[in-house]
Amino acid sequence: MTKRRNFSDQFKATVALEALRRDETVQEIAAKRQLHPTQVSTWKRQAMEGMASLFSDKAKKAETKDGEIKELHANIEQLAVETDFLSQGLKR
Repeated sequence: MTKRRNFSDQFKATVALEALRRDETVQEIAAKRQLHPTQVSTWKRQAMEGMASLFSDKAKKAETKDGEIKELHANIEQLAVETDFLSQGLKR
C-alpha cells in the first residue's frame, strides 16, 4: 500500500501560482512536479476562491477572533491550574 503524500502550504501556493500564470499547461506543471493534474487544478481553484478574502474585512475579523480564542484558552488554563491548587489545599 502506498503512503499518502503531504504537501506544505508553501508548495501548494507555488504550484497554484504557476497554474494561475498560465505559462505552462496544468498537465505540464503536474508532470514537472510529479502530481496528478486534478490536484493542480484543485489547488488553482482554491487559490482563486481564497483570493477575494485577502481584500475583505472577513480576514481581519478572523485574525481578531483567533487572537481572542488564544487569550480565552490561556485564561481557561490559568483557571484550571488555580482550581487544582485550591482543591489540593481543601483535601489537606
